Amino acid sequence: MVVVGAGLTGLWTAYYLHRADPALRIAVLEQEVAGFGASGRNGGWCSALFPTSWARLEKRSSANGALRMHRAMQATVREVGRVTEAEGIEAQFHRGGTVTLARTAVQLARLRADVDTAHSRGFTEDDERLLDAGEAQLLMAAEHVLGGSFTPHCAAVHPSRLVRGLARVVEASGVRVFEQTTVRRIRPGHVETHAGTVRAEIVVRATEGYTPRLGGLSRSVVPVYSLMVATEPLDDETWASIGLSGRPTFTDARHLIIYGQRTVDGRLAFGGRGAPYHFGSRIRPSYDVEPRVFDDLRSVLREMLPQLADVEFTHQWGGCLGIARDWAASVGLDRDTGIGWAGGYVGDGVATTNLAGRTLADLVTGAESELVSLPWVNHHSRAWEPEPLRWLGINAGLRAMSLADGEEARTGRESRLARLMSPFIGGH
Repeated sequence: MVVVGAGLTGLWTAYYLHRADPALRIAVLEQEVAGFGASGRNGGWCSALFPTSWARLEKRSSANGALRMHRAMQATVREVGRVTEAEGIEAQFHRGGTVTLARTAVQLARLRADVDTAHSRGFTEDDERLLDAGEAQLLMAAEHVLGGSFTPHCAAVHPSRLVRGLARVVEASGVRVFEQTTVRRIRPGHVETHAGTVRAEIVVRATEGYTPRLGGLSRSVVPVYSLMVATEPLDDETWASIGLSGRPTFTDARHLIIYGQRTVDGRLAFGGRGAPYHFGSRIRPSYDVEPRVFDDLRSVLREMLPQLADVEFTHQWGGCLGIARDWAASVGLDRDTGIGWAGGYVGDGVATTNLAGRTLADLVTGAESELVSLPWVNHHSRAWEPEPLRWLGINAGLRAMSLADGEEARTGRESRLARLMSPFIGGH
């Protein structure tokens, strides 16, 4: 069989397929090098976050189905940790959870509602709990903290170490990984590359944000950019003033997503959305660099943590992630065509790729497992609108989230604009 894409989705799929059937001949094709895309450039959150809203999961299956989906994601965080330890992958995996700060009264009300909703759905204090201002400040001593929430279901990882380590493990098992191999089109039983056609009974598409480059799939997902910055290593005195001693990943309850972690070598790595979507789903190396967004990220982190006023930022980078039209991640296998797929993670892919790989392995081998009945399996999202409609719509949505945060800062009330946009961007 052939797997197209040597990011985490493709490599986890190959890993679990080989364990399920060591006699299976597996080839992984990659245009660049293993982990070149989002798998190696993300914020290092191996979390139980899942992009599809609870309402949509429930509509597609049931309340129990939605709960099973989220419980499977929680178990997946533990599974990634188990594999990294068992296989000796030095990914700096540390399950310290996630702290979400509330830095305005509106954000605190939103977090309180989120925790109450989670508990009404069958989760407990062991899954998600509200923090008062003192508890939140103990975890992360940011400015203007009024409270927060905490979940243990997240680990900080070094993403590049994870994906490159997994690639080495997969290759050592006998799976062939062909880098520098450009795939142009996938057809039933055939993969057309720049060097010729590869034939296989089963073909798995694991190309995430790069999927629009494949023939016939230009509107299946859109590549949206997320960018990051990192500080120099901080001294012990600075860390004592910040906290994060247990290495929880961190964010706050604003609408325009931000995310960060304390790295093993003592840096703050911090990222967020805000970079524009590029017309025609174009992907270019120059899009990884957006000076305005890098400046915004440094400003936001220094505003959160004035302790960083004189700290130097030494790194900046970016990359694209994939978003389906209904903001719904999916995994599946069409038995009639022999084509499998997974993707549309909306930036929550570090753990979700592992669940996808295990699910694809069960679908391919015909195993009757709990995974193959989860509500994201064999879901099909409709195509994105043609241009210029999707360029206008996506960039308007990104701008709306930024405006919503400004509106809340001015008025002290929940943004009407955010409520209006929520159904269109995967709202709960």
